Amino acid sequence: MGTNKYVIRGGEEGRERLRLLSEVMGPSTRALLEDVRVADGAACLDVGCGGGDVTFELAQRVGPAGRVIGIDVDEIELEIARRESKQKGLVNISFEARDVCQWEPAERFDVVYSRFLLTHLTNPGHVIEAMHRHARPGGVIALEDIDFRGHFAEPTCPALWKYVEFYTRTVQARGGDPCIGPKLPGLLRKAGFQDIRMKLFHPAALEGGIKLLTCITLEYIAEAVLADGLTSEGELVETIEELRRFSDNPHTILGGPRVFQVWARNGPLTE
Repeated sequence: MGTNKYVIRGGEEGRERLRLLSEVMGPSTRALLEDVRVADGAACLDVGCGGGDVTFELAQRVGPAGRVIGIDVDEIELEIARRESKQKGLVNISFEARDVCQWEPAERFDVVYSRFLLTHLTNPGHVIEAMHRHARPGGVIALEDIDFRGHFAEPTCPALWKYVEFYTRTVQARGGDPCIGPKLPGLLRKAGFQDIRMKLFHPAALEGGIKLLTCITLEYIAEAVLADGLTSEGELVETIEELRRFSDNPHTILGGPRVFQVWARNGPLTE
């Protein structure tokens, strides 16, 4: 899918981070799916599904008459998702190891969705073009992705700004774009989508939530930060500890990246 290396640790550990991310994003993502109007009986595709949290949500929305496919390149995450879908009793769902750009499904989808994938890719436009091919005429694409410049803290927190720099530079070094969010409408327009809509979500917290997620993300990109020579191991440990102290204080405020939610239609609605 045009990415050299995913900067955040994946696998079993990565699944726990994705679970926390879904707790932070859950209400906003569900509101987006309401706007998209995922219908009972719809066929849905979740691109870069990870541990499958949004895939599960889609499966519940489309009901037994619908079907949902989650695709990813991380087999460990996919196996976890398969296990969890069985535990949830979801029989209208499947998880497949696929490169969305190389895959040609037998049928097209009513809804094609992706969250926090495009920011890591060297050629996100190529992936959006593939998603356009996979959406049926009149079908909908829905994307959520970040603008990493959106972080803020009160009072100021030097460790947060170091984290923003570390994350930004490691993603850029691998060909990604940590500030892709505002570019999504233009990318959809270029790919041929119509009726483009947009909302903005900005997570912030006094306790838990995005505070905890920020600390965990810094820990999970540590290997990439050190491999890229952005700091010493000692300074990185100090930064992690400072950020953790700030986040554990219920009197401080931490805001995460701005999240752009963009959806559009593949041509006019057809009956």
